[in-house]
Parts: sequence; C-alpha cells; structure tokens
Amino acid sequence: MKKKLLLATAGVIALGVTAASAADLGRRAAPYKAPPYQPPPFSWTGFYVGINGGGAWGRSDYSAGVSPSFDVSGGLVGGTLGYNWQTGPVVFGLEGDIDWAHISGSTTCLPAGLGVASTCDARNDWLGTVRGRLGYAFDRVMPYVTGGLAVGNIKTSIAGLGSRDETNAGWTLGGGVEVNITGPWSAKVEYLYVDLGRADNPDTPFSGSDSKFQTNIVRAGLNYHF
Repeated sequence: MKKKLLLATAGVIALGVTAASAADLGRRAAPYKAPPYQPPPFSWTGFYVGINGGGAWGRSDYSAGVSPSFDVSGGLVGGTLGYNWQTGPVVFGLEGDIDWAHISGSTTCLPAGLGVASTCDARNDWLGTVRGRLGYAFDRVMPYVTGGLAVGNIKTSIAGLGSRDETNAGWTLGGGVEVNITGPWSAKVEYLYVDLGRADNPDTPFSGSDSKFQTNIVRAGLNYHF
C-alpha cells in the first residue's frame, strides 16, 4: 500500500514538472526594441565656397571745403571662400570675398579757386574683405561676429575738371547668422560696416583735398561646404 502511494506521489510530481516545462517552452521572449536613431551632431568644420550679394548705403565727402558730405548707395555681388573650425559649440573661421560693386553718390560743389558750381561725385567699383569670424553653433544655426581688412577703390571726380581712381585699404566690422539648409548647403545674412579711409584727390583743382568713403552693407550668401 505504501509502495503504491509513493508511486502515485512520484507520478503527480513528474506530471507537474512536465507541465511547467511545457508552459515555459510555450512562452515567447519579449521582442527587442532598438534604441531610437541618434544622428551624429552637425559640424561646421571645413572649407566652403559661395556667392553673395546685397545692397549698400553710406557717406562720402571732399575735404578742404570742396563739398559738403553726401550720400552714396548701390549694390554689390561676388564670391566667397572660407574655412571653419568648430570646438564644442564655438566656431572659429577665416573668410575672404571679392565683389563687383556699384556704390556711388554726388553733390553740387564749389571747387576751391574755380568760382563756379560743379558736380562732385565718389564711387566704389570693387570691394574685397579678409575677415575673422567667431560664431556660436546651435546645431545647424550659427550666429557670428566678424571683422578684419577691407580693400576697395575710391573713384572721385569733378565734372569737366578731372578724376582719380585710387585703391585704398581700410577695415570692416559686422555680424550675421548662417543656417545649414540641406546637405552641404548653407545660407547666411550679414551686416558689415566698411570704412575705406580717405583717398587723395588729383592736384589741380583738388589741391589739398582728399575724399572719404564709408558704407553699410547688408547682403545674403549661399555657401557649399566640403
């Protein structure tokens, strides 16, 4: 009797173990869920080339009592070459550009010793800059400040009396914002104040006179990054 009871108990235990094992085999493992894709952070580091264009306005004058100061205005368009180096969110850059320009203005003036009124004008036909840039990157958006060397011509003339075209070196300072729009392409908008200093005028009838040329520039640009 005891032997039968022991066999029955062992059978029940064996049946329970088998059922538990079968239940475990029937369970499926929870599916693996991959972590969400995190794209690598955007970097501004590298060379780039581009085009730019915009408008300008400012002031010019002839010294030595030849004329009062007068407004100049116009437009410019050209090319850009630069390099950025990013560390953390800070972006250091060096940028150069050369633009064809048509920035000019004129006024009625009374040249010294002439005794009759004439027209005095000043014009800038080309402008180049070499500037440092310091930016702060908010991923694909980078505001920046910029400044450096400006070089361009100052052409002055008095109607019927003569003219002079002189290349001058000055300085520029400004700022802007650049945005990566797609792939290697970025767009920017910037403001520059440019002071080309004063250019000497010809001798007679400009004796003792020189001319200044100062402009404010607002322009847009499109860059391709390598």
